[in-house]
Amino acid sequence: MADEVIPRVARGWIDDRAFAVLGIPRTDGSPHLSVVWCMTDGDEVLVSTLRERLKYRLLERDPRATLLVYPRENPNSYVSVEGTVAFHEEGAADLIQALAMRYKGRPYPEEPDAERVTVRLKPERVFVRERPAAGR
Repeated sequence: MADEVIPRVARGWIDDRAFAVLGIPRTDGSPHLSVVWCMTDGDEVLVSTLRERLKYRLLERDPRATLLVYPRENPNSYVSVEGTVAFHEEGAADLIQALAMRYKGRPYPEEPDAERVTVRLKPERVFVRERPAAGR
């Protein structure tokens, strides 16, 4: 489909338990990088975090972010998703459970005092690089 915000091949990488790197600008302009679990929801990418984490505080100050994902079977290919984020509390506990089942195959441990939020990355630019796997 030509008007897909995140092309099908890239969506497959994101939704196939590939670890992602979330890049966020620090106050001095240098990048803060964080390895995250993620999944798509429509045209957005979802990440779970806690309010106490540095990535939350940085994104609260400046909502710009870049997510880099590469498929496990071919790290020569990748997708870069640049955009802005919004935070949502509703459904945050469900998201971390869904991500844990996807990535680890078991529920995420209980967090009775955690202030978990969903980070919704709305793509403004998406770049996909498909290359042959090494040795092929």
